[in-house]
Amino acid sequence: MIDKMIGFIGAGNMGTAMISGILDSRLVTTGQIIASAHTKETLNRLKSTYAIETTLSNTTVAERSDVLFLAVKPDKFDEIIPQISSHIRNGCIVVSIAAGKSVSTLEETFGRQIKLIRAMPNTPAMAGEAMSALCPNKNVSSAELESVKKLFECFGRAEVIPESMMDAVIGVSGSAPAYVYLFIEAMADAAVADGIPRAQAYRFAAQAVLGAAKMVLKTGKHPGELKDAVCSPGGTTIEAVALLEEGGLRNTVIRAQRACTEKSRKMSENK
Repeated sequence: MIDKMIGFIGAGNMGTAMISGILDSRLVTTGQIIASAHTKETLNRLKSTYAIETTLSNTTVAERSDVLFLAVKPDKFDEIIPQISSHIRNGCIVVSIAAGKSVSTLEETFGRQIKLIRAMPNTPAMAGEAMSALCPNKNVSSAELESVKKLFECFGRAEVIPESMMDAVIGVSGSAPAYVYLFIEAMADAAVADGIPRAQAYRFAAQAVLGAAKMVLKTGKHPGELKDAVCSPGGTTIEAVALLEEGGLRNTVIRAQRACTEKSRKMSENK
């Protein structure tokens, strides 16, 4: 158990996924979470689904929280942070999940000394399989960082990184589910062309990706080694792999991911 009040400003898909995962873990009770949102409809849905305290007031959440998640879109930060800055209690840990908002930018916007963690989860949080990167400022102690890391681990995996790696994390993790969805869709299209019904094709393709990913994580083996184990001499798999290499799959993925990282870097510089 974590003996802290957890606040959420913003309760869209990501915020809701985080709330769901934290409650499922039983690290905190429903009475330890408070959330604000822009509409009463969202708050009613949260309250009926999770039985947590809800409010339209961002300042109320700020005043009540020991750990405060800012789970709104980046373009709302310049509006919300001045609202709540003076209401954040001493010792509160503020966790930002906004892309493109650096630690120094956030500290400047708050205009006061705060404990701050910049985080980057990804959308598989909605399935309890997020990969989150955490970057604390100098005011966050090791124990405080560990307690926040445990919250992120309620809906997936989490690792602490230096902020210099954050743009690369967005490329390899934050945006990466979109690349994988494209791959699954392409696999399913091929299966449909070969006679498998569409819904079944998606299940086969998605489960293959899920299983392969778990093999990498659970065995600790190099992906190339795992690939080689599937490729029998003169078999079907090596035929497919050879064609993927001919089409430049690896190089295309590298170029696309690095373009994503560069875009993130430019967005951060423009803030």
